Amino acid sequence: MQISAAMVKELRERTSAGVMDCRNALAEVQGDLEKAAELLRKQGLARAEKRLERVAKQGLIEAYVHAGARIAAMVELNCETDFVAHTDEFKRLAHDLAMQIAARAPAYLSKEDIPEGSDLDPKEACLLEQKFIKDEARTIRDIIMETASKTGENVAVRKFVRFELGK
Repeated sequence: MQISAAMVKELRERTSAGVMDCRNALAEVQGDLEKAAELLRKQGLARAEKRLERVAKQGLIEAYVHAGARIAAMVELNCETDFVAHTDEFKRLAHDLAMQIAARAPAYLSKEDIPEGSDLDPKEACLLEQKFIKDEARTIRDIIMETASKTGENVAVRKFVRFELGK
C-alpha cells in the first residue's frame, strides 16, 4: 500500500510522533490509521518506561479549587527540564491530575505506599492506579506515561494533597 503524506500528517497530528515513526507505523499496518496510532502508543510507552530512572527535578505545582470552594487539591508534577515544564501538554497533565485528586480523593500515590496488611483497594486508594476521570478506559499511570512519551522525558508525580472543608 502507498503511504501518502496526508496519512502521515494525520497520524502525526493524532500522536505527536515523528514523521518517520508515523510513516513506518503506517507501512507496518498497511495504512490503517487506528492500528498505527495504537502501535505508536505502545512503542512510545516502551520508550517512556526506559526513562523512569532519569532524575526529574524540574516541573510545577498545580492547584485546583472545585466550584463552591469546598474541595481543593495541589499536585507537584516533575519532569527533567524547565522547557518541558512550560509546555501546554505538561501544564494540562498537571491540571488534570489536580482535578483527579479533588474528584477521587486518593490516599496514596502508588500500591507500594499502602501500609502492609491494609485491606484498601489500590484502584481506589492509589492515584496512579485510579481510572482517569476524563477517560475511564485509561489509568492515571497510562496518562502520565503517554505524556512522558510525547515529551521525551521522565514525568513523575512527587506528591499531592487534597483539602475538603470540614474534614
